[in-house]
Amino acid sequence: MGWLFYTDRRVKTYADEKAEITRLCTFDSDVRRTELLKACKVGSTWYAAVKVSNLDGTAVEDRTYTPDKDGSITFAAVFLTRYDDGCWGYKDMEESAGPVESGAPLSILNLLSEIKDPDSYAHAWRQRCRDWAAIPEYDEGDKIRLATPVTLTDGSTCQIVSATHYRRGRQKRRCYRIEETGGLVRLSKASLAGSTLLSASKAEASPILAEFFAGQEKE
Repeated sequence: MGWLFYTDRRVKTYADEKAEITRLCTFDSDVRRTELLKACKVGSTWYAAVKVSNLDGTAVEDRTYTPDKDGSITFAAVFLTRYDDGCWGYKDMEESAGPVESGAPLSILNLLSEIKDPDSYAHAWRQRCRDWAAIPEYDEGDKIRLATPVTLTDGSTCQIVSATHYRRGRQKRRCYRIEETGGLVRLSKASLAGSTLLSASKAEASPILAEFFAGQEKE
């Protein structure tokens, strides 16, 4: 399915988008009910957990998903969104239909029904989402070793960095200070995959906290 844009420009805000995603995922047929359980926006992509149940209470028969205890199935829907000349548009797909975007949070994945085929695209998509969610989030001042050196635009590389920030107007933007040179660099979340924490800023805040966190790590 291609992109669908709303030329009436009725969708303008985050709340408008969420309301429209809810509407798109909520409807009844003569025999089934479809409802939105949860939706999250990551970047410009909406991820939704959509529940399908039979009105007569019988189990939903489906080739991809194993029905839950109540007979329903819950699948993930992915909505790519963007604005074009002020008009909001979306492109939707079900998780088994080949979405490339794979940043669904665990709160969505935990609601989904089991997949029958472990070799299916949907199963691989969920694993990519879990891998993405497992990438560490670092605090200000944390010192990090990247899994592999990152090549910078000047041809140099960096591997040990410290989390910090810079300001653009009133906004704080995450960046990283290069250990070897003291320079600042922006890193994508993907570049932090497999990275390790060398020292935590919270443990360096005071000798008392350092002793506490050291004891935590030994347990």
